[in-house]
Amino acid sequence: MELDLEKINAELGHQAEKLVEWALNLNKKAICTTNFRPFEAVILHMVAKVKPETPVIWMDSGYNTEATYRFADEVSKQLNLNLTIYLPKRSRAHREAIDGLVPDLDDPRHAAFTEEVKLEPFTRALRETAPEVWFTALRATDTAVRAQMDPVSINPDGLIKVAPLLHWTSKDLYQYLTANNLPNNFDYFDPTKGEENRECGLHLAH
Repeated sequence: MELDLEKINAELGHQAEKLVEWALNLNKKAICTTNFRPFEAVILHMVAKVKPETPVIWMDSGYNTEATYRFADEVSKQLNLNLTIYLPKRSRAHREAIDGLVPDLDDPRHAAFTEEVKLEPFTRALRETAPEVWFTALRATDTAVRAQMDPVSINPDGLIKVAPLLHWTSKDLYQYLTANNLPNNFDYFDPTKGEENRECGLHLAH
């Protein structure tokens, strides 16, 4: 089935919940990725509300804050998520014993660190789940790269990437959380990015 991306983005690009329904009604194998950062409960709730059994994939680097782990548990239980956690092949303790602490962003070793704790687990997740539709909570305000994206796009390998919240503001997200009595996480840090407006490489590669 050929998708008219221009038409879909024009009609549904600013209607997050309808876009989620449309994508799940394609009857293609879908996944939703999450990092349990602030406001992640929004997309998890939207997807679970339409199709509760949708697999949710978390690449847990092992470097998350305590608050993030608590939030992940809380929202997973509240929404009864079909969650699968993908871990790096080495534990954090093993990695740090051999390679030391997280390399600085300008350290040449940082790319290898990102590959190990995030990109390789994600590639493994894609291989094992073989999705046709991928839900992500990307927002245009996150980075310059994301500001150029469309809510629905198709990767070179044919994977349909759906970002229902692309055009949402923090206020929109907060209001959705409040209206649906959803928890939030205010203590999040991603060591592969280091800075909020920096790409870790996952969405550049996919």
